[in-house]
Amino acid sequence: MAIVKMKKLRVIAMAGQREELLEGLLRLGCVEISEPDGKEQEWSALLRRGQSRLLSAKEDITQAGTALAALKKYAQTKDGLFIQRRPISEEEFLGGETVEKARAVSREIGEQLQALTRLQNEESRLLARQASLLPWRSLDMPLEQEGTANVLFRLGVLPGGADTGAVKTELAAADTAAEIYELSADKQQIYCLLVCHQADEPSVMELLRPHAFSVVSFQGMTGTAAENLQALDRQLEENRGAQTRAAEAIAAKGGEKELLQLYTDRLRAEEAREINAERLLTDGTILFFEGWAPAERMDGVQALLEKLGCAWEASDPTEEEIPEVPVQLKNNWFTRPLNMVTEMYSLPAYNNVDPNPLMAPFFILFYGIMMADMGYGLLMFLAGTIVSRKYRPKGTMGHMMGLMQLCGVSTFIMGAITGGFFGDFLTQVVKLTTGGDFALPALFTPLNDTLMILVGAIALGGVHIVVGMAVSFIRKLKAGAVLDAVFEEATWWIVFIGIGLMAAGVTNIVLYAGLALVVVGPLVTGQGFGKIMGIFGSLYNHVTGFFGDFLSYARLMALMLAGSVIAQVFNTLGAIPNNIIIFLIISLAGNALNFALNLLGCYVHDLRLQCLEYFGKFYEDGGRPFRPLAMETKYVDITK
Repeated sequence: MAIVKMKKLRVIAMAGQREELLEGLLRLGCVEISEPDGKEQEWSALLRRGQSRLLSAKEDITQAGTALAALKKYAQTKDGLFIQRRPISEEEFLGGETVEKARAVSREIGEQLQALTRLQNEESRLLARQASLLPWRSLDMPLEQEGTANVLFRLGVLPGGADTGAVKTELAAADTAAEIYELSADKQQIYCLLVCHQADEPSVMELLRPHAFSVVSFQGMTGTAAENLQALDRQLEENRGAQTRAAEAIAAKGGEKELLQLYTDRLRAEEAREINAERLLTDGTILFFEGWAPAERMDGVQALLEKLGCAWEASDPTEEEIPEVPVQLKNNWFTRPLNMVTEMYSLPAYNNVDPNPLMAPFFILFYGIMMADMGYGLLMFLAGTIVSRKYRPKGTMGHMMGLMQLCGVSTFIMGAITGGFFGDFLTQVVKLTTGGDFALPALFTPLNDTLMILVGAIALGGVHIVVGMAVSFIRKLKAGAVLDAVFEEATWWIVFIGIGLMAAGVTNIVLYAGLALVVVGPLVTGQGFGKIMGIFGSLYNHVTGFFGDFLSYARLMALMLAGSVIAQVFNTLGAIPNNIIIFLIISLAGNALNFALNLLGCYVHDLRLQCLEYFGKFYEDGGRPFRPLAMETKYVDITK
C-alpha cells in the first residue's frame, strides 16, 4: 500500500458550464479545487473569484438540522448510539423530486418552532407577572387605586429582616397621619400597604427611608391582585394549550425524519459545491481553476472535461509543489483501520512512505499482548462486526470498528496462549458448581512467567525499532544518502548485534567495531574534527535514547499483568460468598470495568509506542489531507 500519486490540474471552461462542471466533479468525488493563492499573477489580474449561494446553503442546513433536532425532542425519534445509514442511489440522492417537499417540511417545522419559542417566552413573562402579584393576593383594593382627595395609598416592600412593629411605632410617634399594614412576607421581603395623608407624604417617606422602604407600582393593571391572577391563570392555560398544539404539529412530522435526513445530506453536498464554486476564477465569460486529482482516477476526470469541451492539462507535481500536494492513503481491509491512528498523529508528507502497512502488524499484535484475554477479544470482535454490518459507519467510526475487530482477534489469540477468559472466570465457575479444579491450557501466564514476558516484550520492541530504522535506511539509500544510511542506521545494527554476542559470551569485538563506526561516522560524513566532543555527546544521547526506547516496551508486560491480575481479583472477590449468583454479579461487573479501562488504556499505550518509538525513526509528517469535492453523507450510503 502507498500514498496515492497526485496530478496537478489546470482547467479552463466556459462560465455558462459552471453548474454542469461542478455537478460532474461532485459525482466523480476525486478532484480537489485549490484555493486561489494569487501566484498566477497573469490570471489574478484578469479574473475574480466566483459568486456562490454558500450563505443560503448554510442557512438551509441550519434550518434542516433544527428541524431534525425538533423531531428528536417532540416526536421521540431517537437515533441511538449509531446512525443506521440506508442505501440510496446517486440519481435519487441528487434528484430534485424530494428536495422541495423536504424544504417545505423543514420550513413548517421551523414555523412551529418559532411559534413555540414565542409562546414559551410569553409563558415566562406571564409567570413572572404572576409571581409579582401573588404576595398581594389578600389585598382587596384595586391595584390602580392610589388614594382619595385627602388620603394616599402606596404599595411597597420592606427588607425581609425589617421590624414592622418598630416601623409602626415610629409612624405613631411622629406628628403624621399615617399607618402601615403588613399583607404578606417571604424570606426576602415584607409586602406592605402604606396609608397616609396627602400632605404628610414627604415626611412619611423620609421617615421610612432608613428602613429601606420601596414603593411598588403595577402600571397598566386594573382590578384587584386576585382578579389579575385569575386572568393570568386563564392566559397561561390558553398559552400552554397553544404550546401543546404546536408540539403536536411538530410530532406529526415524525414520519418525515428520513426525508429530512436525506435533505440534510443533500444540503451538505450543495454546501461543498458552493464552497468550491467560490474557488473558481472568472471574468464572466470563462472560468479557471487549479486543483489536484489522483493519477489513478484521471480517466474519469478526462472524460468529464472532454465532454464539457474544457481546455485542461494534468502534470506531476514539481519539487517546489511537493509541500502543497494533498495526501491520500491507499490501503486494503487490513491496513485501512489504521487510518484513524495516522490521522490522529499526522498524515505523512507526500514524498514519504505510507506508515499504515508498516504499523498495522505491530499495532494489532501489541494491543493483543496488552489485553490478552479470550473473553475481551471475543467482545471486541463481536461489537466491531455487529456495528460494521448493521450501521455501516464511515470515516473515523468505521476505522474504529475495523480496528476493534482486528485487535479483538489478536486479543483472543493472546488470551488463548495465556489461558485467560475473563481472567480465571471459568476456573472459579467450575470450582463453585462442581468443586473440581479446572484451568485453560496456556503456553505461559502473566503471573507465573512475568520475567519471560518482559524479555519477550523488550525483544519485540527491538524488532519494532530495527524495522523503523530499516525503513529510514532504505529511504536514505533511495535518496542517494548512502553514507548517512550506513553511519546513522547500519552502524547501530552492528552495535546491537555486538551487544547480543557479548551477552552470549561469544565475542566483544563486534561491539567495539560498532562503537568505533558510530564515533568515526560523523567524521566520514564531513562533520570535521572540530566536533569531536559533540560526537561523544551524540553517542551518549543515542545510547541513553535507545536504552529508554527499549525499556518503554516493558509496558506490554505491565498492562498484560495488570489486566490479568485485576480480572482475577474480581473473580476471587466474587467467589468468597461461595454463591454462584453473587459470583456472577461481582465478576461480570468487575470484568466490565476492567474491560472498559483496558480498552482505552491499551490503545493509548499502543499509540505511544507507534508515534514515539517507531515513527521517530523514519516518519516525516506534515501531510495535508486530500479533500475533494464529493458527496460526504451522514445518514445515507450512496450507491452508483
